[in-house]
Amino acid sequence: METELNKVAISPLTSAPLGRRRGDHALKAFATMNAPTFSIIALLLLITLAGAIIVSVSLGATHIPLRAILSALLQRQPLTETQHTILFAIRLPRVLASSIVGAALAVSGLMFQGLFRNPMADPYIIGASGGAAVGACIGIVFLSQFTIYGFSATALLAFVGAVLTMMVVYALARSHGRTSGVTLLLAGFAVGTMLTNSTYLFELFDPNSSSGIRIVAAWLHGTIDVPEWKQLIVTTCLFILAITVAFPLMRRLNTLALGDDYAHQLGIRIEVTRIAIILVGSLLTAIAVSLGGLISFAGLIIPHVARLIFGPDNVRLLPITAIGGALFLVVADTLARIVFAPSELPVGILMVFLGGPFFIYLLRKGKREYSL
Repeated sequence: METELNKVAISPLTSAPLGRRRGDHALKAFATMNAPTFSIIALLLLITLAGAIIVSVSLGATHIPLRAILSALLQRQPLTETQHTILFAIRLPRVLASSIVGAALAVSGLMFQGLFRNPMADPYIIGASGGAAVGACIGIVFLSQFTIYGFSATALLAFVGAVLTMMVVYALARSHGRTSGVTLLLAGFAVGTMLTNSTYLFELFDPNSSSGIRIVAAWLHGTIDVPEWKQLIVTTCLFILAITVAFPLMRRLNTLALGDDYAHQLGIRIEVTRIAIILVGSLLTAIAVSLGGLISFAGLIIPHVARLIFGPDNVRLLPITAIGGALFLVVADTLARIVFAPSELPVGILMVFLGGPFFIYLLRKGKREYSL
């Protein structure tokens, strides 16, 4: 039984072209590449991510030359005190945070797209954004001075709000020991919408001052703050834990995509697998919102593009999606910092203007239908 299960390595969640189009053969070649070639591509993406991080920390209102950064890394010539403070206390934590947020959103989107067999699924599909928004508003309006182990009340309560909301949604969707995907989506939509719109009520608690409301609005639009190193270490450990648990779930996700009956015949415990995927996806989403607020499109575009290029195998897509998501958001957050320097644009707003048209272009150019 286990041998047969291990042979299942693909999912039908992939694009099915209506006819032959230019580029289809190239995409098929990527999807069927052997393991060494795939490993080389993943390594190149990882090197590109490292390069993007180094370039990103050099850019900003105060420019730090790349030569100075590389010399410091090679211990040839130390940075000035000002450069050292800017690099290690401000820019590097933020850039690393953006990479974690991008990777977490992308992998969470990949898991939910596979679970619901829907290429339009994203990390917030079952209401995490609403719970995170309410939690963040409570932290901003009532507990703005509270911190614990480097985490502000906003980050902590956004994390807790996202997790609790997904637990409530799952409990509402569960009936007679089983969970329907459609019911889960509907429950997530209803609960998430109610919670998101309830954030308006927090304006009533602070009618004479707009500072808290501005912070809430910035957080809802997606803003990556400068985290403390302790906060970054904790979230990185949680991210590594989530990715470690996600790897064995990917093969089972491939099997689930072939149908519940087939998965049951192979000995897959369907409900346990779904719960595990939801828990891991929820943890990744909560990590992302605790560091960067609500950022759209990263968890939708990256898994979608990766699946089109590398094929439907979720086992292969996991590392590619994580690295691609990190790279994508590092670049986007860098642009958000420097386009209107010294002012900054919320990265969530930039993602809307970059991600929205790109996704529409992708859909119109490919004109593909999806077999779900």
